[in-house]
Amino acid sequence: MLKSTLIMIPFPNIDPVALQVGPLSIYWYGIAYIVGIGLGWWYLSHSADRLRSDWAREDVSDVVFFAALGGVLGGRIGYALFYNFSATFSDPLSIFAVWRGGMSFHGGVLGFVFALALFAGLRSRPFFAVTDFVTAGVPIGLFFGRIANFVNQELWGAPTSLPWGVLFTHPAAGGIARHPSQLYEAFLEGVVLFFLLRVVTMKGNFVGAVSATFLIAYGIIRISIEFVREPDQHIGYLAFGWVTIGQVLSVPMILAGIVIFGIASSKKAQRLG
Repeated sequence: MLKSTLIMIPFPNIDPVALQVGPLSIYWYGIAYIVGIGLGWWYLSHSADRLRSDWAREDVSDVVFFAALGGVLGGRIGYALFYNFSATFSDPLSIFAVWRGGMSFHGGVLGFVFALALFAGLRSRPFFAVTDFVTAGVPIGLFFGRIANFVNQELWGAPTSLPWGVLFTHPAAGGIARHPSQLYEAFLEGVVLFFLLRVVTMKGNFVGAVSATFLIAYGIIRISIEFVREPDQHIGYLAFGWVTIGQVLSVPMILAGIVIFGIASSKKAQRLG
């Protein structure tokens, strides 16, 4: 049994609706996505200018559009397939209700990859050169997305007696202090991963390095965070009382990153040989 604690942080009084204009509700969740995509676009445009790359501003705008559309569509479809299949099957139109939350990052990755593959083919650019360039800005969107999860009171952590446990007001949270796992992820997936990819980008060892680093680092972070994150109630743990679907879906990311590293580094060695 978890010991009760007298020290807890009450959830701040934040309305998920940022602005109400007549019948129109503007949610913080939607604003977070817009800000994340906008800042990601700005960062990539700035990077293209600073690094004097062959990415014109028009190219950056186009690839961000492809990436954002692929990520959002993939995220919603992935959530429907991986986490909420039965409910989506009974109400297919619910897949468009993004303001309710419910985005699968792993589905978003698949949509992101598909969209960038399409962009690379249309523009005759090397696939990994495209993914390296765009992936460097992805942690910005992840940061704001996780903050939106916190505001929406979703994907909270497991019960805790630690002094920074948050008392979420959502009835399903049980009225007990929980790990603010959304904020852990915002810091690790957003801030830490951003600077890690920044270092790899500046080193520029070989094409594919940024993409591989992202896949491996994100997979490790996500698997680790899942140990203090409450699994979806309608899914629960998959095995052993601790394995979650988020961990299972992260393993292929790590393996894919390792494979990309191996292939890309061997090609570099062949060129230098």
